[in-house]
Amino acid sequence: MSSDQSRPTSRRTPHMRDYFYVGGSYVTGSGGSEIAHGQLYVEHLVPIETTRSIPVLFIHGNGMTASNFLNTPDGRPGWADYFLAQGYELYLVDQPCRGRSPWHQGVDGRRSVMSVYKIESRFTATAKYKLWPQAALHTQWPGSGTKGDPVFDAFYKSIVPSLTSPVEVSQLVKATGTQLLDRIGPVILVTHSQSGSLGWILGDSRPHLVRAIVALEPVGPPFQQAVFASAPSRAYGIADIPLTFDPPVSSPSDLTTVTLERTALYANIQQAPPARQLRHLPRVPVLVVTSESGYHAVYDHCTVQFLRDAGVDVTHIRLEALGIRGNGHIMFMERNSVEIAGVVENWISGVLSTNEAS
Repeated sequence: MSSDQSRPTSRRTPHMRDYFYVGGSYVTGSGGSEIAHGQLYVEHLVPIETTRSIPVLFIHGNGMTASNFLNTPDGRPGWADYFLAQGYELYLVDQPCRGRSPWHQGVDGRRSVMSVYKIESRFTATAKYKLWPQAALHTQWPGSGTKGDPVFDAFYKSIVPSLTSPVEVSQLVKATGTQLLDRIGPVILVTHSQSGSLGWILGDSRPHLVRAIVALEPVGPPFQQAVFASAPSRAYGIADIPLTFDPPVSSPSDLTTVTLERTALYANIQQAPPARQLRHLPRVPVLVVTSESGYHAVYDHCTVQFLRDAGVDVTHIRLEALGIRGNGHIMFMERNSVEIAGVVENWISGVLSTNEAS
């Protein structure tokens, strides 16, 4: 571990801030007048002294915005402060039709918002509901994790409506995300949950600009929902829109699958051998981080297997294997969030050192 990794980040890190928008187009709105649609809000943070050669780009998960990484709901500095303190330039986005990236009625698709029950039972008070076996191990969320607790209330008030169609989201983020990468140059990409598939799409689209991907419990498992539902999903295994395979894939039916395992909570569906290889993503080192108690502890290994079978270089860290226990799905906001940030930054530093040496 780097010497900076364990340094407390209790104070805000001095930095410069600006913002801009990328992408989007003019369309005719429901009132018949022209409006801008599909643009991506980007927040840009630069430490007083930038010492790292490649910036970090954060993409939040479902129902959330870039504010997730600015501070924790109990008022501690968030991962943005931590990485600024390590000398990284940062970019944080609000996904299209989310937060400061506007949604337009009659132009953009249907939205939904996560209920109090869904947030409590899946993210903040999982030990109370015990919807999957590992949920009982959750201890790191600050406060009770239930409505009426001030920390929960602060977090829940940050939840925003999100598009319900993963295909629509994927198409919008591919369009705007590639424009962002073309504008700002190489990045380390950090995704969380729902945005995990967006990371694979951007890495596939711009492998020369995505130098590494850190996927915090990326959406999965391949081809099918899990734990809370079992409907088909992610028609291209780890994404809802086409990726670049070799041999090429013209439709989802070209991916022949086999079910390796089926339980009450998930099915491990993989490509039947010989697996088609992902043409571009093998150029991008990947870190998948899984918490001890989050619902991804049930099935993240399936996503890792799909990536490895397709030729991708994946490091899979289960936090409990490092002695980091009790975390849930929103680990970067929990009481030991700085410790987890240190694990991630240590891996990133290793990737940057390898890139600079080659």
